[in-house]
Amino acid sequence: MNRVIQVKDIAALNLGTFKKNEFPTKIKYLDTSNLTKNRIQDFYILDINSDLIPSRAQRKVKQNTILYSTVRPNQEHYGIIENVVDNIVVSTGFTTLDVIDEDINPKYLFYLLTQPHITDYLHTIATNSVSSYPSISPNDLGNLKFRVPTFSIQQKIASALSSLDSKIELNTRINAELEAMAKTLYEYWFVQFDFPASAAYAASAGKPELAGKPYKSSGGKMVWNEELKREIPEGWEVERLDKLIDTIIDNRGKTPLKLGGDWATDKDGIIALSAKHVKDGKLLKLEEANVVTYEMFQKWMPNKLQEGDILMTSEAPCGEFYLILNDTNYCLSQRLFGIRANKAKVLPTYLYFELSRGNGFSQIIGKQSGSTVFGIRQEELRSVNILRPFIDLQKNYNERVRPMLFQIRNNEAQNLKLAELRDWLLPMLMNGQVKVKDEMETGLSMAAEPKGKYKKG
Repeated sequence: MNRVIQVKDIAALNLGTFKKNEFPTKIKYLDTSNLTKNRIQDFYILDINSDLIPSRAQRKVKQNTILYSTVRPNQEHYGIIENVVDNIVVSTGFTTLDVIDEDINPKYLFYLLTQPHITDYLHTIATNSVSSYPSISPNDLGNLKFRVPTFSIQQKIASALSSLDSKIELNTRINAELEAMAKTLYEYWFVQFDFPASAAYAASAGKPELAGKPYKSSGGKMVWNEELKREIPEGWEVERLDKLIDTIIDNRGKTPLKLGGDWATDKDGIIALSAKHVKDGKLLKLEEANVVTYEMFQKWMPNKLQEGDILMTSEAPCGEFYLILNDTNYCLSQRLFGIRANKAKVLPTYLYFELSRGNGFSQIIGKQSGSTVFGIRQEELRSVNILRPFIDLQKNYNERVRPMLFQIRNNEAQNLKLAELRDWLLPMLMNGQVKVKDEMETGLSMAAEPKGKYKKG
């Protein structure tokens, strides 16, 4: 039978804090900025004998402790400790909630508290607070009331939502491993120069014994390069970027588009990307991007992006990159360059890593200038010196890395769909429009036909 609960009656708020003499020698400190939507980005590893311990490092947690940041709830710095982490200490910027009612499932309570309308409600309270920045108090969480089903139904709802979150987390871990592999291979081959020497190259160098072995560590010949101020493999070249590309697409200086009407739903619409959409090798916030009609596209930005184009933010933050892997429906708006490689000289996959991680990146950062907004002009970008390996080695790298990048993109697309499904299911499960099936059954059933794009069946 359903019952109404108040959070402060079924959970202990801020149950425990560390005293100075209670800290373990080494602690794993979790600040609010390092936890977002139940994903821990990193811990600060601190030694109490040698490191300065933040004054906010005080809160104790245990298995199933819910963490909810009291500052700017709309930033969604919340999570639940499902797996015990030794020596963890969390910031007092979190309110901790530990369930004390045996009829309440902790993960179900976590999902209750993180519904979008609850986040919006708490953020409204925060923006009306008297503090110098938007914040809530533990009591704001404790005073929340909910109608909850039986414990078994809570478990099933939590399990259904957790299965989606688990798949998202698995894809995220796979992507992190793939990204690390691609970056490591680039550094191993094109920074440390321990690429596998081909039989033809080894023979041409008069060292057939090098075939298949790591080039530099096996005695491959290195020569000094004045432009890069370092040794590079014999036969490799260093050229200005403008000698290796077909064009740089640049729409800076164009009048900003003011779109409206039906353009955003036009079947022939083209997505206009700006700097805010490129971050950490990904395209973000595409739902906020302007969509232009073909006529507007022709007038303002008649350069449609192609497979292999490399996007680079040109102003603060300067130096974020994205590689387009297949033909797309994108064009450029503001504060972005589109770098189009001459594939007979340099392959986009290699050039992407050279610009975003290698010799090119350090030069780009060094060429930034500006009085208020740091950025790089196109003529400065064109002057960047690029290390140009043999094209066969670039092809070898491309064959290994490109499938990794495709898998990363596919996993990202799947995560977006899973997150959309989870975010739709969350309030529907909580308000009873979607119900978990009875004992001995599995899956979900509709209590009411939902409106919009999600349909039964």
